[in-house]
Parts: sequence; C-alpha cells; structure tokens
Amino acid sequence: MQKIKQSGREFCLGFMALLLIVGCAPQSKKVERSEVQAFEAFFANSGDTMFFMPRQFRGEVLQRMRQVTDSLARFNYLVLASKTCMISSDLDSAWLLLRQTDDFMLRQPFSPALADLQSECFNMKGNLYARTGYIDSSMICFEKAYEQRMKGTRMEIIPDILMNLADACNRLGKLDASAVWYRRALLLCDSLDLPSNRRPPIYNGLAQIYVSLRDFDQCDYYYNLAFQDYEDMQPNEKQFYLNNRGTSYYYRGDYETAISYFRRLIDLTDDYPDMLFEKNLGWLNLSDCFLRINEPDSAAKYINLCLPYFKETGNATGIYYIDTQQVELALLRKNLSQARNILTRSITPPDIDPDLVHIRNKYLQQYYEEAGDYPRAYHYLKANNHLDDSVRNERIEMRTADLALRYQQDSTLMAQKYFIQEKENEVLELRQTQIYWIASFVFILLVVAFVYLYNQKKQALLLAQNRRTVSSLRLENIRNRLSPHFIFNVLNQEVVSRKSEERQELASLVKLMRRNLELAEQLCVTLAEELDFVQTYIDLERRALGEAFYPEIQLGEGVRPETVLLPSMLIQIPVENAVKHGLLGKEGERRLWIRVNRVADGVSIRVTDNGGGYRPDSKNKGTGTGMKVVMQTIQILNMKNKEKIDVSVHNVSLEGGETGCEMQFVLPDKYDYLI
Repeated sequence: MQKIKQSGREFCLGFMALLLIVGCAPQSKKVERSEVQAFEAFFANSGDTMFFMPRQFRGEVLQRMRQVTDSLARFNYLVLASKTCMISSDLDSAWLLLRQTDDFMLRQPFSPALADLQSECFNMKGNLYARTGYIDSSMICFEKAYEQRMKGTRMEIIPDILMNLADACNRLGKLDASAVWYRRALLLCDSLDLPSNRRPPIYNGLAQIYVSLRDFDQCDYYYNLAFQDYEDMQPNEKQFYLNNRGTSYYYRGDYETAISYFRRLIDLTDDYPDMLFEKNLGWLNLSDCFLRINEPDSAAKYINLCLPYFKETGNATGIYYIDTQQVELALLRKNLSQARNILTRSITPPDIDPDLVHIRNKYLQQYYEEAGDYPRAYHYLKANNHLDDSVRNERIEMRTADLALRYQQDSTLMAQKYFIQEKENEVLELRQTQIYWIASFVFILLVVAFVYLYNQKKQALLLAQNRRTVSSLRLENIRNRLSPHFIFNVLNQEVVSRKSEERQELASLVKLMRRNLELAEQLCVTLAEELDFVQTYIDLERRALGEAFYPEIQLGEGVRPETVLLPSMLIQIPVENAVKHGLLGKEGERRLWIRVNRVADGVSIRVTDNGGGYRPDSKNKGTGTGMKVVMQTIQILNMKNKEKIDVSVHNVSLEGGETGCEMQFVLPDKYDYLI
C-alpha cells in the first residue's frame, strides 16, 4: 500500500509560463540581495496558500517574477512555480520550468545564492522523478541537492533534503540507510534550533520504516510524536501521516482502524481540489480494507471511484493494484470467469512493490484452488512462502543494521556530549571568579541605591505630608470664613418667600453653590455627576442668554456616565468660559455643544460654542483662576500616570460660516486619580 506513482497530463499552463520566461529573458548582472531576500520572505510565508490553492498561488508567483529585475530572484520564483505544478499534478509544466532554470544556471558564475537555487532545482527534479517512479534518478538528484545546499546559505532547508533522501532509500528497500538520513535530519533540526513543526515529517518517515520492519511498537512511538503537531502540519504532511498510519494498521490486520484513518484522509482531500492523487489513493486503500473484511459491495464502490483516475493518468502500479483487488472481488462473488479475464489482460509492471506482489500471489492461489488447478495454486503458495522468507530475512538484516547504526550514532553523540561537558566545566570555572566579583559589586551598588532611594522617598513623603497639611488648613479657613451652613439656611428661607419662578432660580443657585463646595473637596467625580452640575449651571444662565440659547449634550455609543471618572469641574469651567467670553456678547443664535464619545482606549470630551472663537480681548475676560485650577490638577495627575490626559484648545469653523472655540479633553481608560 505504498504511495502510488503518477504523471501529469496538463501542458497549457507550463507553456504559458515558458512564454513568460522567454518574454522577460534574464540579464547577467550582480545579485541584488534585496530582491532575493524578498523572495525568501515570500517563500517562508507561502506554505499554507501554496498547498491550499496551488493554481491561484502560481499566478501570484508568476506575477511577482515579472516584476523583479534581478535574474537570480526571477528564477527562484520560477522554481517555486514548478513546485505548485507538481502539487497540482501538472508534471509536464513542472519539467518545462525546471529546464528553463537549468539553461540559466549553466551561464552563471558560482555564488552561494546560485548554489541555493541549484539545490532547490535538484530537489524539485528528485521529487518529480520519485513521483513518476524513477527512484534511482531521484536519489541522484537528492544527493546533488544536498551537496549544493552545503555550499549555499540557507542551511535550514537541509533537513527537507535529507528527508527526501531517506524516503528514496526507503522505496529502494534500503531501510537502514533511510533511518540514518532521517536521524541525521532530526539531529540537524536540533542543531539549527528549528521549530517543532519541522519534525513531524521526520517522525512519519521513521514510523514508515518500522512499519516495513513490522516493528509496530517503534512505529506507534514515532507516529505519536508526529501527531503532537498534527494541527500545524501542511496538508500534504497530514495526508502522508493519515495514509501511512492507516497502512500500519492494515498490516497488523486491524482493518477497522485502518478504514477510519483512510476515511479521514478522504475528508481532508475534500478541502483541497488539487489533491486528486491523494483522494484516489485513499479510495484504493479503502477498497482493499473492505475486501479483507468481506464487504464486496463497499469494495466495488471505491474501486469504481478510483479506476477512471488511474486509467486516465496511466499509472501502471495503481492499475495493477486495482486488477489484484478485482480478482479478489470476483472470487468473493464466485465469478471465476471474471477473475480469469482480469488475470488474462493484467500486466505486471517492472519494479513492482513486493507487498503488492504478495497480495496478488495470495489471490492467485485462491483462484486456482477454486478453479481446481492445484498445481498452479501450489506454485503461488510456494512463491509467497519464498517471498515471505526473503522479506523476513531482509527485515532481520535491516533491523540488525538499524540497531548497529543507532548504537553507533548514540555512542558518537555521547562522546560529543562528554567533550562538550568538559569544555563547559572549564569555562564555568573561569567564570566563577568573575561572577563572584561582579556579584559583590552589584550588591554594594544595590545597597547604595537602596539607601539613596530610601532617603529620597522619606523626603518626598515629608514634603507631601506638609502639602496636605497646608491644603487642609487653607480649606478649613475658607469654610470658616464662608460659613456655608449659615448661608444655605438664609437662602432656603429666601426661596420659601419668593414666587414659583424666582423660587426655581434660587433653588438652582443653592444647588449650584452647595455642589460647588462638595466638588471642591473631591479630586475626581463621575461623568454623570459633572454633567448634572453643568446642567444646573446652564439652567441658571438661560435668562441671561435668552431664548436664542441652544445648549446640547451628546453621549456617544458605549459611554457609560456612571463609570467614567474625570477631574472635578473639568467640563463646568470650559462651559462657563464659553458662556462668559463667547455667547453673552453674541448676536443671533447662541449654541453650545458638549460631546462625549468613545475613542481608542479612552473617552473624548469636547466643549464647543459658536461665540466667534477664542479672543484674548473679550470684554467679559475674567481672572482665569478656574482654568488654572483645572490645568494644574491635570498636570499633577499626569506626573504619576503613564497614559496622560490630553488637552487642546482651538478655533473651529462651523456651518453657516461661523467661527467657534472648541476645548477637548482625552481621558485614558486606565487612569489613576489617587495622589
């Protein structure tokens, strides 16, 4: 049940790419590293798209190729385009693009960047040869790719080439050599400190080797390691994992578990239309499993699904495997004549996998037994026994060689680790004295810094305590002088004696004065409290401003007044300034806008009027004490906060050609009002 070879039939896309290359013939010149680096960055981030949508991705690659001026970068894009052709089974186009790259490389002087391109080209050729069944040729190409990559700059690609070498050795039956290449790839991943998602293909390859050796404990060990990064695998890596893990259960005789993995493989390929080979391979594997559990109808269903594809692509191995299954299907249905017809027209391709030959011989033995030709049945029984003995002996030899190589590698690694540990101990001894003196110096420095900071902190606390004492005394003096309790009692008596309209105005005045004193004791209030105070002030000013006064308070979406904190009188003082300096002396409509909106990580408060803009010579100019208090409060609070309250004042142009003044505050969400 090895991965079956195929060759692509499509040619048009490759011919179009060839015309593009001819139309932008490269000029020999010095490598522009910026464009090559741009390609490398694009290639590093292209994995998912390349496997999800290879045809669309190919169009983007060819477009980028036309835009670059450096010939080396251009042909790197070309090799990447050939890779998308292989993914979408357009093998003819892939070969055409690689031949164009070969012609270019023959004319170029050696450089590390050219060695990287040659390595990538040889690696692609090896994959194409492996896809079409020429394993010896693929092995040669992978070895050349490895040699060139060692002369290049991108060492992180070497584990992928080693995995290809290991896979080729596996398909040639050199399981011990295959294991060596896989373990060398693992060691290189550790040496280069590559991310963990580079290791699952190596684990899959080692597991496949132990499936061939029928060492299922080691097989499951490596498959479980690979599964830890299953979600981060590329689609082709997931396909490889599911297909080969299902195959491992097939060889154990656990056909139900094998079927579950092959079904997951088919579900995976449903999301990737270009995975035609993988989907049909899953159907072919499923049909064999159903034959093993004596469900001929299900087996016939999947054989009929995959047969047109393998005939269309001319895949000899796939057709041979299907013929083998059809023989067993005919035997299950007691149709000996159909089995005879299949055997008569069936052709055995060269270099067929021994496992497939073993399956065919078993079905042939069954056929001749049922046909009554016992000598021929005995012949195939004997052939299978001989094959079993050969495979068993080969597996024993391979397992022995694998154990010897593992022991050799472990011994080498142990010696290296011992040598490294000795050198690390020497370095550690040399550094111990330095660390001792450095630690002593740092300790003394920390003691001095602690004493200094302690004295500074103590002085700051004393200063703050003195300031609080002075502030408390000043506030107490103001309260004693104003005697607010007496004033409010007198005003309340006056309110009772007035008419209803005057009573309302006096009540608002009392509320304003009382709230003013309350706010004087608070450093911050909620937005709801501040707006209530501002609304009271506006109601008192309506008579002075007349009927043409139109105040407006707007709260934006997401603003919750009960939870937003701000310095007390932050809105009231700008509103008071707008009324006194802008709106009192204005003819016509007098407008005032208070807008509160959510901004990024904070709240924006804007106070805007149409009073003609900021004028230093306003006839209602006051002392400026209110704004000084607000600005000084903000300045003190900003000193202890990382995010600052932002304040801006500017004139704005309004509708109708009027000019107004706008004051804006931006309050951060995470702002500390404690001093």
